[in-house]
Amino acid sequence: MSAYDDLTAFKLYAVDTGLLRRLAHLDPIAFNEGIRLFTEFKSALAENFILQGLADKYEAIPRYWTSGGQAEVDFIIQRGNDIIPIEVKAEQNINSRSLTLYRQKYQAETKIRLRFSLRNLKQDGNLLNIPLFMIDYVDKLIELGLKNS
Repeated sequence: MSAYDDLTAFKLYAVDTGLLRRLAHLDPIAFNEGIRLFTEFKSALAENFILQGLADKYEAIPRYWTSGGQAEVDFIIQRGNDIIPIEVKAEQNINSRSLTLYRQKYQAETKIRLRFSLRNLKQDGNLLNIPLFMIDYVDKLIELGLKNS
């Protein structure tokens, strides 16, 4: 994948989700109370959390994909010869036009798509929804998802 990198376009993430919370001056109580500040910031926290888990499991640094302002897939990882798009949703609303557009553009190359969210583990065709807390099992879940898709 590195052959396709655009070094002028990048995202910055904190090395640790706890550090990100501190840098944002977000009180830990905000997580329990569901205050507006956490509601507005939870997507960044969820993405950072998932990135930490992915970086721990895969040699290559996860990338992201954008379709010129129409859609953005949060992460793209390489697992062997497979390129896997990943969307992170921090709410119950899991509608994702980005993963659909990615699949349409790269249908032949896309064996499985992942979405991390607050919803339960579920596979629908080649779309595997994984609860955020199951990031540590992502590689095994991908393996099972590929067998079932």
